[in-house]
Amino acid sequence: MLTLERLRADHADALLAFERENREYFARTVPDRGDAYFTPAGFAARHAALLAEQDAGICHFHVVLDDERRLVGRVNLMDAIDGSAELGYRVGESAAGKGVATAAVARLCRLAGTTYGLTSLEARTTLDNLASRTVLERNAFVAVEETPIEGQPGVRYRRAHLGH
Repeated sequence: MLTLERLRADHADALLAFERENREYFARTVPDRGDAYFTPAGFAARHAALLAEQDAGICHFHVVLDDERRLVGRVNLMDAIDGSAELGYRVGESAAGKGVATAAVARLCRLAGTTYGLTSLEARTTLDNLASRTVLERNAFVAVEETPIEGQPGVRYRRAHLGH
């Protein structure tokens, strides 16, 4: 059973290990975060900044834990303004293709409506990222327009009716 936990300071070590372990895997489909992100100091600064954004109510960050309490992914709501937010997620290579992203996004959609009071979510992915597009479509997101993402052809999705 998957568990979503709101990001906390004590997640830092496991999260950095997860990001390092999956760096090459993630770089196949999304831009790399750069060497500085993966240093202890760089990661600590970024983690602190995320926690500050979360404390301010701007964003809602979550780690995804498997049934053995291993960190296998992250799902996030960014720029929560006027009842809407942007959904972002990533699942590590060891959990890919097992329904983890689909389940984690489904849970976060419920939290978005019930806990965070949001009414709609948006997400973007590249046109060639079939796995990400499938996760979104299985979670009732609808493609609304094509849009470039980091210079690549992409698509923007939207989901309303999050359920309260």
